[in-house]
Amino acid sequence: MAPSNPLTRRTVLGSALALAGASALGCAGRGQRPGAGQSYDVLVQGGTVYDGTGAPGVAADVGIAGGRIVAIGALAGAGARTRLDAHGLAVAPGFIDFHSHADGTLFDDPNAESVLRQGVTTVIAGQDGFSRAPRLGAFFEAVEHLSPAVNVASMIGLGTVRESVIGQENRPATPEELARMVALVEAALAEGACGASSGLEYTPGAFASLEELIALCRPLGARGLVYATHLRNEDERLLEAIDEAIAIARRAGCPLHVSHLKTSGPRNWSKLDQVFTRLEQARTVERVDLSFDRYPYTAYQTTLTNLFPAWSRDGGADAFVARLSDPVMGERLRAAAMAKVESLGGWDNVMVSAVAHAADRAAEGQRLGGYAAALGASPYETAVGLLQRSRGEVGMVGFAMSEENLVRLISHPLWMAASDGSAVALEGAARRGHPHPRSLGTFARVLGVYVREKQVLTLEQAIHKLSGFPAARARLKDRGLLAPGMAADVVVFDPGSVADQATYSEPFAYATGVRAVLVNGALALRDGERGPHRAGCPLRVTTL
Repeated sequence: MAPSNPLTRRTVLGSALALAGASALGCAGRGQRPGAGQSYDVLVQGGTVYDGTGAPGVAADVGIAGGRIVAIGALAGAGARTRLDAHGLAVAPGFIDFHSHADGTLFDDPNAESVLRQGVTTVIAGQDGFSRAPRLGAFFEAVEHLSPAVNVASMIGLGTVRESVIGQENRPATPEELARMVALVEAALAEGACGASSGLEYTPGAFASLEELIALCRPLGARGLVYATHLRNEDERLLEAIDEAIAIARRAGCPLHVSHLKTSGPRNWSKLDQVFTRLEQARTVERVDLSFDRYPYTAYQTTLTNLFPAWSRDGGADAFVARLSDPVMGERLRAAAMAKVESLGGWDNVMVSAVAHAADRAAEGQRLGGYAAALGASPYETAVGLLQRSRGEVGMVGFAMSEENLVRLISHPLWMAASDGSAVALEGAARRGHPHPRSLGTFARVLGVYVREKQVLTLEQAIHKLSGFPAARARLKDRGLLAPGMAADVVVFDPGSVADQATYSEPFAYATGVRAVLVNGALALRDGERGPHRAGCPLRVTTL
């Protein structure tokens, strides 16, 4: 079992109350309690209610009106327009995906099927340094007009900010450029961003210096908002990358969140103890407020260009593709890529997840070692050909992590779940490529494998890590808890059967065991069928 969680119920409730000066403005109503003779809009009856604080579940009904939770208790005699029978089921706050790329498909398919069917009611986009724009006002307005199936919060991507001012050039910012970037961050936070993210293995984020990142994060410190980072390195130089992240947060005075924390590559698996030591020292000695997330899988997903050093991507996709063919530069890149693949354990630990060039679609879902052998070519030349024909737009899944380490990460008090995935569907515009199964299974897999099967967490601990904890980190004041006055984002699921179904070979399979989902009080999913209308909305965080 997991160690007792220091984030107690009192701590979380206290955090929620402390956020009175910082709210996530959404579209749930005021939710006045029905008077005598009145009915609830929705009454969830007979379930075991887990409030999201980490407290054990209690037998209770949940009454919802005006988009808000208005009562929890024995409500069997009350009237209701809609009744949900939750006998034998868990009733919990809607899950919050702290690290989501659902914004990539949401405007093509606002139903967010793979997200909703895991019980997720809020996604936090703008991750890994990439947001939809360097300003978020228009993005939030577009989400409001779209009315997606789930709520959408967003960080401001520091890579997007850098690209809007400097482009894809590998050089330091001038003082004037840095001032413009800081102003963009300030504006995005004023428009409702819930934090800022960096992607320091991606370009142009990889070209940012320590001092640049500290300057861009200082506006977060003034508001108590989080800096979420895809570290500069997650394998050979992992410890140095963690030190950099801690230094940024300490000097900027802001909370730190490490995205998808991992020790990638077998020769780095033994570094986890040192990682935990550094995090604990930062928390207790340097007083850095920190957390991390990780999806419950031992493979990651990224772009195939990440097999190559960041400097090779200076100037953008065309410049990178040209370097691959250069007689001198190409040999340097070959050596770097081969060393990276060797650290993963070989080319069969690299699976192609997506290509932009339609004629190469047969490569999707294939391990590069076996795929190249079938073509009678070397894996490296096959990879280069894919990159050249798709102008660098090739996705990959890398099999490089340890299950033992994954269990230790999930049991850590600072861990929360996050998918690092997209919103996908079994058909239509959101069925793309050969995705990582995390997009369809993360939250159900935590509950099915790491709670029910392996007993790494208790059910109440897991629910807290899927709801109350991420809500508090993102300053979403009225989300993540089941309590009167909170927005009525609710998931009803069967703890005995909830499970992920997506696999690496067959990723297009929805999670099972989620019986009902409510978003802002509206029935979004019931027994596998979508509700009559979508009720998601933008969540703008205000702090000043």
